Amino acid sequence: MAHDDNQLGSFLRSRREKIDAASAGVVDSTRRRVTGLRREELALLAGLSPSYYTRIEQGRDRHPSREILEALARVLRLDDTERTYLWSLTTPPLAPADTHASPDHTVRPGVLRLLERWADLPAFVVAPNRDVLAATALAARVNPAWNPGHNLIEFTFLDPRAPVVYPDWDDISQQAVAGLRSTSSAYGAELDPFLASMRERSDAFRALWDSHDVYDRVAGDKRLRVDGVGVLRLNFETFALAGPGGHVLYVYFPESGGKDDEALRGLA
Repeated sequence: MAHDDNQLGSFLRSRREKIDAASAGVVDSTRRRVTGLRREELALLAGLSPSYYTRIEQGRDRHPSREILEALARVLRLDDTERTYLWSLTTPPLAPADTHASPDHTVRPGVLRLLERWADLPAFVVAPNRDVLAATALAARVNPAWNPGHNLIEFTFLDPRAPVVYPDWDDISQQAVAGLRSTSSAYGAELDPFLASMRERSDAFRALWDSHDVYDRVAGDKRLRVDGVGVLRLNFETFALAGPGGHVLYVYFPESGGKDDEALRGLA
């Protein structure tokens, strides 16, 4: 199973276990045997009765109001991405979810022509499950995963080349799973079979998925080891493509005039 039967409770529990009790204002003179906040402590800080919060976390109440979830989000210090994910776990959702009957892996012709013109940049389009649907020729030269027909998650966790290509594999793997969980808030039904498969095939993926971290990294930089070149540090930006498919365009680029810029020009 990609999801347990009580995703809301599991997420809330994972977040309260990360909150430092003292910083949350809890005064406790005893030796604590739990990590983070206890259920009753979170409930009282959020203005709820401990018994009612326990019902939510145990999955016996899956219809908490927006006001209750806002109070819990405040105490748990959830960011915008985590709050959006929290809304998606309610039944029915408190925010509309963009759901699809079947995945659409057709990239618009105009996007394909755009990629053809970007001969000097690694750029590619991915589906919600991180299938690479289209890419510039340079993308596959920089990273074998950035090639149509590959999947970024499968490469990261199942391909023995991944720890070589990604010098910062630990960080990249955590961000990849947290980003996929963020995507699942809108594309849960589409992603469920893929998530179930990955949980079965990779212990590392399963452990990170079960940590319930949610993160949407839309820009940043990444280090990649390229055959014959060495380690490149490239910036990246992401662009959500309009349309029903949930496609995202990734564009990688170096700092102008540096050694990475020179190396990328050589590859191109």
